[in-house]
Amino acid sequence: MPIHHAVLGLLEDGPSYGYELKANLESAIGPQFGELNIGHIYQVLDRLVRDGLVSGREVAQRDRPDKVVYRSTKAGRLELERWLAEPSVRRAGYRDDFFLKLFVASRADAERVRDVVRVQREALLAELSVFAGLKRKHRDDPLVALLIEAATLHTSANLKVADLADGRAEQIAAAARVLSHEVPTRGRASAGQA
Repeated sequence: MPIHHAVLGLLEDGPSYGYELKANLESAIGPQFGELNIGHIYQVLDRLVRDGLVSGREVAQRDRPDKVVYRSTKAGRLELERWLAEPSVRRAGYRDDFFLKLFVASRADAERVRDVVRVQREALLAELSVFAGLKRKHRDDPLVALLIEAATLHTSANLKVADLADGRAEQIAAAARVLSHEVPTRGRASAGQA
């Protein structure tokens, strides 16, 4: 749960509260990571408190409702160190909606596969165009610039996959036709049943 660990990392700088943590995280990572929901930040903080990784203390405010200020505990600092020491690896299979779309389109024909690829390619090219503008805007912020470059590389790789799918549309559709004839479906009687 990287967001939990990012919050722990911010609390290493000292005590903080939900809105400040949200603003600091968004500012540090930049627009490509996406805006964070304050409700989610507070859910994360509640879980961290429950797990003993942070503590919270109510602080009275003059013209506003009381706020809770959070600080990292010793267990929180140990958890952060453990997390930083392990590699970031994919924990499960490679899931991507594009492949589900290719699966469904392949059951029709190669032209349908190409239609799905065309739509995906257009979206990826538009995304790369946005990244070019973001690169110029954030070139002086090394972490944000690195995240934008990572997003650009991922999107370029996805574009390459779309190109490969386009080139293999006939094969993909033909394989789906063969597979659909081999796998019995509900409602269709198998050879021994009548």
